[in-house]
Amino acid sequence: MRFLFVHQNAPGQFRHLARTLAGEGHDVRYLTCRENPPVDGLPVIPYRIGTEPPQGIHPFLSNLAGGLRYAIPVANAAKLLEREPWRPDLVMAHSGWGEALFLKDVFPTVPLISYAEFFYRAEGADVGFGSSEPPNLNVRARTRARNSVNLLSLDACDRALAPTLWQKSVHPAEYQDKIEVIHEGVDVATLRPNPRRVLRFDGGLELSRDEFIVTFATRALEPYRGFDVFMRAVPLIQRRFPDARIVIVGRDKVSYGAEPVGFPSWREKLLAEVEIPDPSRVHWFGWLRHEVLTALFQVTSAHVYLTFPFVLSWSMLEAMSCGAVVVGSRTPPVEEVIQDGVNGLLTDFHDVDALVDRIAELRADPARRERLSAAARESIVSRYALEDCIARQKAMMWRLLETAPRG
Repeated sequence: MRFLFVHQNAPGQFRHLARTLAGEGHDVRYLTCRENPPVDGLPVIPYRIGTEPPQGIHPFLSNLAGGLRYAIPVANAAKLLEREPWRPDLVMAHSGWGEALFLKDVFPTVPLISYAEFFYRAEGADVGFGSSEPPNLNVRARTRARNSVNLLSLDACDRALAPTLWQKSVHPAEYQDKIEVIHEGVDVATLRPNPRRVLRFDGGLELSRDEFIVTFATRALEPYRGFDVFMRAVPLIQRRFPDARIVIVGRDKVSYGAEPVGFPSWREKLLAEVEIPDPSRVHWFGWLRHEVLTALFQVTSAHVYLTFPFVLSWSMLEAMSCGAVVVGSRTPPVEEVIQDGVNGLLTDFHDVDALVDRIAELRADPARRERLSAAARESIVSRYALEDCIARQKAMMWRLLETAPRG
């Protein structure tokens, strides 16, 4: 069989599935605009993002205009495949950037699965999260218009895939029957506890389970992932536990939400606002290789994961698979995975004092921490194990292939 995976940042969410299919002897290719993508040696079909949208368009049209920058080049690149000749039996594409918009116009009879990661809501999700004021009409209208690419992609695909129940739930009711919930999967064989792990860095820093280590890791240091809340907790953690080591992983950029006003990064802004009692015991890493991040999860005593009601990060599940005890925000994406006091601890996203209190619980009761660690690991193995998720994804694909029209 021939499978085409479309993702501007390949391999994205498709790495494990594509690798498995290729290993079974299928002809697997990526369509992407990413240069030199790490796709395990699989063939890559490149495309270039289109020109910037013209000036003067209505700002509410920016999402659709941006989507067309991806959609048209992707469709043109897909159409060129037939000259090889190479025609996929099934296409899977991420819906968020517009890449999936016109693929059915190129391959009308080829099944298309759209990766439905998120659907924006004026209420009940990230927009206005924590605000005492409801979104005004302008915010509501902008949010509704922001879904233009998502809606067109949902309409065009044959089936859609969402990684969690909550992420499916924010999509329109009219499309719920079209969406299946299957996570990409966690490699539990590799991401596993290692009580003897010692992590050494250049400069002499050495981390192990012999110390009390509090970790915070996110792709970008920004409020959407609770960086501001955590930074305000750091002085309180240090005053209660002067011997604690605090490790912060994340780049100085914004992936979601707004840039800070008057500062080049949220880290600079928070460092200007928060006085850290002992900076020598706060260790900053902008980026870590995955195997190093895994080791960090294996030695941590308390891993803090905070998020707006938004896309659930891989990092939280991977940390739990490594036996890390997560102190997470009581927000829907986290609550889908963590049951408070059973396989982790939950706290109000905005409550800095409560966050520190929950961390203190883990310091005070190592035996409880070990029980939570074991339960965290088991919950990932039982619900998100890679082999199980891949099997479910493949079953979805084969059901679609069996009912697809021929020719």
